[in-house]
Amino acid sequence: MADRYNLKNPAVKRILQEVKEMQSNPSDDFMSLPLEENIFEWQFAIKGPRDSEFDGGIYHGRIQLPSEYPFKPPSFMLLTPNGRFETQTKICLSISNHHPEHWQPSWSVQSALVALIAFMPTEPNGALGSLDYKKEERRALAIKSREAAPKFGTPDRQKIIDEIHEYMLSKAPPVPQSSDSPSQTEGNASAQTEGSALTVIEEQASTHGDEPMNQPTNNEQTQLIPTNYAGNNYTEEQQPFQELQARAYGSQQQQIRRVQRPADDRLFNMAAVGLALAIMVLLVKKFIKSSGHGALFMDGS
Repeated sequence: MADRYNLKNPAVKRILQEVKEMQSNPSDDFMSLPLEENIFEWQFAIKGPRDSEFDGGIYHGRIQLPSEYPFKPPSFMLLTPNGRFETQTKICLSISNHHPEHWQPSWSVQSALVALIAFMPTEPNGALGSLDYKKEERRALAIKSREAAPKFGTPDRQKIIDEIHEYMLSKAPPVPQSSDSPSQTEGNASAQTEGSALTVIEEQASTHGDEPMNQPTNNEQTQLIPTNYAGNNYTEEQQPFQELQARAYGSQQQQIRRVQRPADDRLFNMAAVGLALAIMVLLVKKFIKSSGHGALFMDGS
């Protein structure tokens, strides 16, 4: 595959690096591969988030990477009917090309797929490319999604889709018959998917194969949480990923404050001692001057 492309191109170099990492570290929750004839187009499948109506389902999709990747975000399209997103329609997510202002070059296809899993059980609220099926309908689609891979595109595309489906089918558990209440189901799914998303994103930002990713600067890390962040200022499509960012940034700030506090205390103590010494010197000088000893010392010199 590498022989067909210009390895000096930053986008090509980054994409081939991500392919290598995915092949060396496969996941049970997702799988994604680029086309042989076009590495900017990827086919993927994700496993439905646990403890949700999508649990046990296998959902295929297509990722289109821009020529400026990783400096511009990819687009996402679902191919498997799921009841949450429309099929063969570019969906609106905070990690997609619909919101380039949120994208960071340190993110990857892998971290984006983890985030996509976290978006599945969230409320659509009319976002572009979203659907709002009932839980029973979504569970029926989850069962049906395991029967066969969707049909899409050329024979080469279909071959990759079928291979991915077989792999995911070997990893996905049967669709469970949930007895939890809706609130319990949504709470469990949110906790598990957001936790796994945060873990992968942190790992991706810290190391990326032989050549590290473009790490966000301190200013870029601050921009992960916009100044108007208040939870409900975002659409439901954006909110879960923004919450992950807020948690990571908040934790980082707490650690910084814990490290800085002892140093601040030492500086305060040193300043207090210096002030006390200065006051004592002034008092001694005033005493010497008032008692006449100062003049005596002057005459003796």
